[in-house]
Order: sequence, then C-alpha cells, then structure tokens
Amino acid sequence: MQSVTTKGAGAGLRERKKQATRAALSEAAVRLAAEHGAENVTVEAISNAAGVSPRTFFNYFDSHDDAFVMMDTQIGERIRRAVRNAPAELSPLDAVREAMAAELADVEQRHEVWSLRAKVLQKSPHLLARGLGLHMAEELDLARTIAHRLDAVGPGSDAAAQSDKGTSASDACGDAGIGLYPRLLAAVAGTAVRVSVEHWYAQSPPVAFPDIFRDVFTHLSAGLSQPPAQTDDGPSDRRSTES
Repeated sequence: MQSVTTKGAGAGLRERKKQATRAALSEAAVRLAAEHGAENVTVEAISNAAGVSPRTFFNYFDSHDDAFVMMDTQIGERIRRAVRNAPAELSPLDAVREAMAAELADVEQRHEVWSLRAKVLQKSPHLLARGLGLHMAEELDLARTIAHRLDAVGPGSDAAAQSDKGTSASDACGDAGIGLYPRLLAAVAGTAVRVSVEHWYAQSPPVAFPDIFRDVFTHLSAGLSQPPAQTDDGPSDRRSTES
C-alpha cells in the first residue's frame, strides 16, 4: 500500500488535518443537501456544520457545488504518484489496482456518506454533470501517468513531475500521443471502482468491500473470461430450470 510522504512529521500532520477538514466539509454539505436539497444549502450553512468559517470553505473548494460532488484532486494526485512509483515488476493494471486500493482502504466507514451523496446527485442533474466532468479529467490525468509508466519514465524526471500536475510531455502535441491502452486502462479502472462500490452496496448480507474489489480486478486480469457456472442459482441453473 502506497503512502504520501512530505517534509517532516509536522508537514504530514498538517496534511492529515487538511484532509480531515475537507472531509468534514464534504460530509456536512452532503448531509444538509440530503435533508434540504443542494440548491437550498449555503456555504455558510456548510461551514457552520463543519465548525469552520466560510472563508475556510474556499480554501478547499473553488465553488459551492464542488462540496457536494466530493471530488478531491489530491486523491488523484496520490493515485498517480503511487502508479508512477510502483515496483517495475508490477503490471500497469496491478499498479493501478494497488494505488486505488490504498485510497479505498476506509470505504466501509464511508458507506453512509457515499450513499447520501448518490441520492443528492440523482436529484441534482447539474451536480451529476459536474461530477462526471471532473471524473473525466481525472481519468485523462491517470491515462497520462500510465503512458509515462509504459515509457519507463523515471520518478525524478521532468515528464514524470509534469504528469503529477495533470500535464505531460505529450501535451506539446495534444493528448493524441497517450495511446489507446493507457486511456482504456484508466477508464476501466474507474469503472471497476464504481462497480465494486455499487455491488458492495447491493449485497445482503454484506460482504467485505476489499473482497469485492479484489474479485473485480481478478476478472480484469483474467481478460473478463466467463467465470465457471455457479452451483447455487447462477445462470446455468436458471437455464436448466427453464428447460
């Protein structure tokens, strides 16, 4: 599991406090929106609920809407850094899986907030569209980083540093040089996370999220070949019953 390091223990503590404040603001925004509707929730109300000032709110979000979308660009930066610094013997898919698994380590503790967020976005099409746009931008940044990894760009190089900021050497000629595989892997990995979370929500009795996440990437590693017929009420059993 990858981790983020900064200069000195004090800097690490400051970073954790910043992450905690951002999470508190996001959670307050989502809870208020679930109760009153996103359009009826002000920055002042969100800030008060999180115990900070409205001025502090804008240290973490560029706009009112961003708090509901809960898209943390620092997560994307950490994932890209982990992918770039992953051991060379890991396949690109495994490197992306490990990087994302590190960010999803506490997903089970965030179940309620994520569920509320989904309901808020469903009721606010403009927020859903905003979230989709931000997700697509993060996906493209990850594709750039995967492309750099495939090109064996060293972690200390200028190109690698640029990819951490959402730019790359390929930007000089646009994004045409990223390649199909990096784009596909970035898109598939994002979909894998979404499917893992949705499937986890739907399970009764509940199944541990890490088990589902691992199974999803196992299917991807196997090339999405058809799994063996299940012995309970899987597809093959339904066919035999119908016949």
